[in-house]
Amino acid sequence: MAVAIDDRNTSSAPAAPRSRQALSVLIVSTLAFTVCFMVWMMFGVIGIPIRKALNLNATEFGLLTATPVLTGSLIRVPLGIWTDRFGGRIVMTLLMAITVPAIWLMAYATAYWHFLVIGLFVGLAGGSFSVGTPYVARWFPKQRQGFAMGVFGAGNSGAAVNKFIAPALVVAFGWTMVPQVYAAVMLGAVLLFWIFSATDPSHLVPPTVTFRAQLKALKNPKVLKYCQYYSIVFGGYVALSLWMVQYYIGEYGLDIRLAALLAACFSLPGGVLRAFGGWLADKYGAHSITWWVMWVSWVCLFLLSYPQTDFSILTVNGVKTFHIGLNVYAFTGLMFILGVAWAFGKASVFKYIADDYPENIGAISGIVGLAGGLGGFVLPILFGVLMDATGIRSSAFMLMYGVVWVSLIWMYWTEVRETEVMGSKAREFSLAG
Repeated sequence: MAVAIDDRNTSSAPAAPRSRQALSVLIVSTLAFTVCFMVWMMFGVIGIPIRKALNLNATEFGLLTATPVLTGSLIRVPLGIWTDRFGGRIVMTLLMAITVPAIWLMAYATAYWHFLVIGLFVGLAGGSFSVGTPYVARWFPKQRQGFAMGVFGAGNSGAAVNKFIAPALVVAFGWTMVPQVYAAVMLGAVLLFWIFSATDPSHLVPPTVTFRAQLKALKNPKVLKYCQYYSIVFGGYVALSLWMVQYYIGEYGLDIRLAALLAACFSLPGGVLRAFGGWLADKYGAHSITWWVMWVSWVCLFLLSYPQTDFSILTVNGVKTFHIGLNVYAFTGLMFILGVAWAFGKASVFKYIADDYPENIGAISGIVGLAGGLGGFVLPILFGVLMDATGIRSSAFMLMYGVVWVSLIWMYWTEVRETEVMGSKAREFSLAG
């Protein structure tokens, strides 16, 4: 069986050196994941000039931005299992190194299909999450795993870093400079990761454990529920990170640099605050944090869904016209709150996994990460389809609002009803009455 992740999991090194080693692993893994996520979100910015050059509609643009997300999602399950078997250091290093040539070649693509094919290979960088999560978690005791995974997950802020760097490169040198710079950054991250990371043989799953044995836990219905939660807090985060720059440009008429800056108000807290979300999940429990995350998301998405509307009312003094709609400041404020909520939610979902599957984090995090990544792949395409069909930009938020409803109902029936407040004691009180 896989080695359990608890306070007894130690190596031959003394406690103090091991603590420093764990910190080094956490820092360099977070840096590597930040670079990987920055590359993974590249089309969210360079896709805009590419869309203009190729005259793409909203659906084609959605597919363009989502293509890297597909491979980054599909590869997550095997990567998580390979991390359990071979260790995070070697798997992460090889994964990042493989993406460097594809990132560089992106600068030389000219046709739509070129971008789609190369994007599939660039998207492998997105699988780094399923490597780093179990790799980092196993260096820390159980009571600190939520925080450690939250710090690593803060690498999601690479989506915001992309919005700071890519627009400046696009304006100064053209979009082709972005993949060239990113290829060099990824190569540097590979070298830094290999130098400052480490391996502990006690973290590896024994060779006698088969892939099938590791995957048995996936039959548990709880895993499907965690997949649903993560498809919102991570899949929605990825999808909106890809979609928001062009949304600001189309809805509010901003230039690409200002649009990217405001879009970062969602992406940055959605990544950086994940570490704080991990601490909250450790302290208050995964269920409590996830429940409140879903309700905050529900409120924000309800308000974001309302399209810019002009309506007329016949009054005693004649016809009066009113306008309802979010201005750019209110919109950005709601997106900021949504980003904070989803940062907490991403951490709390993986706290569920660490609590329920301590011996199989790699495989379970892989399948849950796959679900989240597939959400990030499907949603931008659906955003484009809805906008082409309805002409309403806020239809993207309408879709997300419906998905959050599903999670709230599912969570209520499987978790909230079982608590003492809503469960047995409430029934006892009802019978007594």
